[in-house]
Amino acid sequence: MIVGIGTDLCDIRRIQEALDRRGARFAEKVLGEQELAVWRARSARAPLRGLRFLATRFAAKEAFSKAIGLGIHWPMAWRACEILNAPSGQPRIVLGGELAPWFAERHWRAHVTVTDEGDFAQAFVVVETDPFALAP
Repeated sequence: MIVGIGTDLCDIRRIQEALDRRGARFAEKVLGEQELAVWRARSARAPLRGLRFLATRFAAKEAFSKAIGLGIHWPMAWRACEILNAPSGQPRIVLGGELAPWFAERHWRAHVTVTDEGDFAQAFVVVETDPFALAP
């Protein structure tokens, strides 16, 4: 059963402006440790790739916060929700901090997709009840 759906459209130029104003502190506020490592590596190779990575992660976290119905309010925190790639390249949501047990207690699972084109990054998240967790 679907619990929530969230989407976000992010203007990549706004992310660039935030980076211009605050530097790496902006990325460090939004990204978790594993995401930061990817962002730094991509930014070192090609700054535009790093920017797009940051924008898609920002959009995905906004979409996730909407799908769980909290917005960016406890226990949802920017760094407690990481959007990482499986070996296949598929994006997946990895939760930490107080958000992880809060989410697990509800027997939910989340699905995420991200994309970027031109000046925009977009993410879409579906949260559903985990049918295997509720089986007798």
